[in-house]
Amino acid sequence: MTECSTLRLEFEGHGRREVMAGFDGGRITSDAGALLLREVECRFGVVREFALAFTDYRDPDRIEFSVEELLRQRVMGLALGYEDLNDHDQLRNDPLLALACGRDDITGQQRRQPDDRGQPLAGKSTLNRLELTPVGANDQSRYKKIVASIDQLQRSLVDLFVRMQSQQQMSAQQQMSAQQQMPAQQPAAPEELVLDLDATDDPVHGDQLGKFFHGYYKSYCFLPLYIFCGHWPLLAQLRPADIDGAAGTVEQLQRIVSQLRETWPEVRIIIR
Repeated sequence: MTECSTLRLEFEGHGRREVMAGFDGGRITSDAGALLLREVECRFGVVREFALAFTDYRDPDRIEFSVEELLRQRVMGLALGYEDLNDHDQLRNDPLLALACGRDDITGQQRRQPDDRGQPLAGKSTLNRLELTPVGANDQSRYKKIVASIDQLQRSLVDLFVRMQSQQQMSAQQQMSAQQQMPAQQPAAPEELVLDLDATDDPVHGDQLGKFFHGYYKSYCFLPLYIFCGHWPLLAQLRPADIDGAAGTVEQLQRIVSQLRETWPEVRIIIR
């Protein structure tokens, strides 16, 4: 007979609740990997940082989901392989995903409307309003009132990179200091950063605004620009495909390099 393990895995707590992964039956989820994503978010606060780039013009008395909870739900869904908003008609029922999104009421029993009880997360229509709010929306707009600052979102990627680099160096120095029984020092600036730039195709299969046929990729697509430092993205900019692959790189590099030098003024920066 198959030997079933009774080992339980302990994760970051949620308020007064313990978060444990077990293999002894009960209510089952097929997306337990969300627990690992939640650990990353609890430690680094990536989505929390992005949420600060949004202005929320909704009436606070009528809000059931904060901007950060909506962003977490969408980001977690994408990371788990659920690209379409329609998927959230089923995902909104999953208490484990609600836990990963930071919801206090992970079973949905405290929802205001009786028809929503048992569904702890937002549906596709609420997430749609988050994604499609125009830049000029305000508190007088009818439905779409959560406005993203693209400039601030782009800056957040670089800020997160700087913070994580500093944390990694601080951790390494603390370990070295502990081994040598010496007091920990401030993290040193990196000597060199290599920024990789590239454009690639993002194929489209409908009549999306801004699609064009690209002869090299032989398909209708967008042509986003990416800038990475190692494995960390410093820029992901959506662009139409009827432009040169290098279009806009100088402006983005001026911003990113200036931002990096605010923290590390003497670092050597190589552009590839």
